[in-house]
Amino acid sequence: MVAWSVTSQDALRKLLSDQRVSKDPRQHWPRFVNGEIDEQWPLLIWVAVQNMFTAYGSDHRRLRSLVSKAFTPRRTTAMRPQIEQITTELLDDLATRPQPVDLREGFAYPVPIEVICRLFGVPADARPGLRKVVDGVFDTTLTAEEAVANQHELYRIMHELVALKRAEPGDDLTSGLIAVREDDGSSLAENELVDTLILVISAGHETTVNLLDHAITALLTHPRQLEMVRSGEVPWSEVIEETLRWQAPVANLPLRYAVADIDLGDVVIRQGDAILASYAAAGRDKSVYGDTADVYDVTREEKAHLAFGHGVHYCLGAPLARLEAEVALSALFTRFPDIELAVDPSELRSTESFISNGHLTLPVKLF
Repeated sequence: MVAWSVTSQDALRKLLSDQRVSKDPRQHWPRFVNGEIDEQWPLLIWVAVQNMFTAYGSDHRRLRSLVSKAFTPRRTTAMRPQIEQITTELLDDLATRPQPVDLREGFAYPVPIEVICRLFGVPADARPGLRKVVDGVFDTTLTAEEAVANQHELYRIMHELVALKRAEPGDDLTSGLIAVREDDGSSLAENELVDTLILVISAGHETTVNLLDHAITALLTHPRQLEMVRSGEVPWSEVIEETLRWQAPVANLPLRYAVADIDLGDVVIRQGDAILASYAAAGRDKSVYGDTADVYDVTREEKAHLAFGHGVHYCLGAPLARLEAEVALSALFTRFPDIELAVDPSELRSTESFISNGHLTLPVKLF
């Protein structure tokens, strides 16, 4: 399968807000419409789900409106005490472990997965299975058979969650999505509901895992900048934005499709062509950030990035990700002032994915 990889920040920003670009393969990707993309394609779930992630035009507006009614700023803000509690409990546990520890496994991963599971009311006994299948969604090394099996298990878990919340609704986002209605009385169809849960639960925690992972790595490999943050000279918000620019949590996001021919000057993306949003490359665009584009610098004035997307598909969960990162990073570096990497930075290995951008492990000495 061939797609245009858009790495220029200017070009990507324009395409993300261009009405001639769609995320709906059922309308605008001839290969999908013609049946050339079958169930064995490992990336099928990234294009075939039916939620606001893959919707276009009025259908997208309807779905996003429904989800926004349930996933409100108030609900996000109300999560702070729980995020603080989760963070404290994890740090308490890490303090009892032999050194070094894997901070991705012991901190960067469990903070957002626990937050998202509480937010959506995922039962404790379902969480290990959910983690496994979500990891599989982002693992682009899976065989076709493994990917299909993983998708089936993911749908089984989501359907069980919906059934549980229909029978026993609570003050959680799954129950909120089931109950939400538009002014005309319309609601999410069953397949839209399940696919929306897949979107917000999987993407909603994986991005934050990688944000925490890379922020910790960046600060531990840039001690002068860490000192500036600890002293209060630089706020945590600057750390978060520079990390999102420098190492976008989602490196490449499939897929979008040209509704009509789009002339970008140097190239023309033809109607029906697939487009890959290359967020990681856009964050290092030298035409925007100059010759220091590859350098991590929390004092950089220009930190604007596309890590959470742009335009109508801008990530609804961005405020929650930023909140989690602010709470977790501040608590980690306050609790363990002598934290340091346990390996040379060159030994850190990337996740096995061209979508997810993180490390396989993050070994550190906390004290």
